[in-house]
Amino acid sequence: MPKITRRQVVQGASSLALSSAIASPMLLEAARAWAAESPWKPESGASLRMLRWKRFVKAEGEAFKASLDAFTKATGVKIRLDSEGFEDLRPKAAVAANIGSGPDVIWGIHADAHLYPNAMMDISDVCNYLGKKYGGWYPIAEHYGKDKNGKWINLPITISGNLLNYRISMIQKAGFEKIPNNTKDFLKLMQNLKKNGTPGGFALGNASGDGNCWTHWILWSHGGRVVDEKDNVVINSPETIASLEYVKELAENFIVGTASWLDGHNNKAFLQGACSLTNNGISIYAAAVRQGMKEIAADMDHAYFPIGPVGKPTEFHVAFPMMPYKHTKYPNAVKALLAWLMEKDQYNAFLQGSVGYLSHSLRAYKNHPVWTEDPKRTVYRDVAERSRSFAHSGSLGYAASSVFADFVVVNMVAEAATGAKTPKKAAEDAQRRAERYYKV
Repeated sequence: MPKITRRQVVQGASSLALSSAIASPMLLEAARAWAAESPWKPESGASLRMLRWKRFVKAEGEAFKASLDAFTKATGVKIRLDSEGFEDLRPKAAVAANIGSGPDVIWGIHADAHLYPNAMMDISDVCNYLGKKYGGWYPIAEHYGKDKNGKWINLPITISGNLLNYRISMIQKAGFEKIPNNTKDFLKLMQNLKKNGTPGGFALGNASGDGNCWTHWILWSHGGRVVDEKDNVVINSPETIASLEYVKELAENFIVGTASWLDGHNNKAFLQGACSLTNNGISIYAAAVRQGMKEIAADMDHAYFPIGPVGKPTEFHVAFPMMPYKHTKYPNAVKALLAWLMEKDQYNAFLQGSVGYLSHSLRAYKNHPVWTEDPKRTVYRDVAERSRSFAHSGSLGYAASSVFADFVVVNMVAEAATGAKTPKKAAEDAQRRAERYYKV
């Protein structure tokens, strides 16, 4: 089996969509027609700087650049696009907010705009326009997009799904035709997979994406939560302890090494045939398709997370909002750009280029063909409908974002899973860690 690099994994879908970052004649024509009718007319001589996260799927990056190219040619607004890894992007977003200078728009992750809402532009007119035109926003998009007063302070352009990736033949050999829809049977599946010598596994290291997604699911599935509706810290609860007791049983069946796994480790283990089941975006499948791993691509599929004792989906997926800064010299150009990026002529191409890695946040795009042309992508269509925010069930802001950034939930689950602490002790310590932020 060839060695799989991180670069190969994240470029996995590049052969499945656009091959050029230059706008096609059709897209350019659409952009010019749109610009002529747009409610937002860019200022004369406007130019913008945008900073984004480094793309995980090459074709998405190409589709996005093509849409920017069309906008520039249609409006005359020049755009400088830079990219950074998440570790560098988030500090730069904070600096721009604090000093009132820097990029006009930052395409970030999660809910960073809620850390410095006063630094953000009010883009309620743009978001209300898009919502009315495209069937309305999903609740999770509104939750991330609006501040506590109901003002839109960022554009929730997309949600990245993080679901179960599994090997079909190994699941069937373990006695299941598909992933069970409840946590009780899911535990049985994991036990059988280990008995068969084909274990699954989930990241227990400080994995910003995969680690946070599955550990929040497991906490919420049993009724645990970090805070209540009034932002009181309640993570040390019987429900949380029940989730950690479950995790302890589940982790006894994990593949060796998950205690140190970060976001790239499960991709590699799966593509090397060592792991039968994990959680991820669609990038594992995309990599298998592109790299000609026909056996793995044909033998893998995706599924929702099982439902726990609470009796309803408790999934957490990754939001990628665009943050428009108040310090921009060209607010009309910013609003025009944000509106254009979600209009159907280019957003359809953006979704196609993302091949399921990025999902829509406006309801009108649920019927996009990207979700049905390959049935293995279809579950990713529904992530905006099924996702909660990491602040559940409290409010977004400094405290929630800080608890999340400090991996309080991830570390609590890892401590119980590895036996470093009892479930009771892990919950008690998580309570103290969370209270430090909520009592500021």
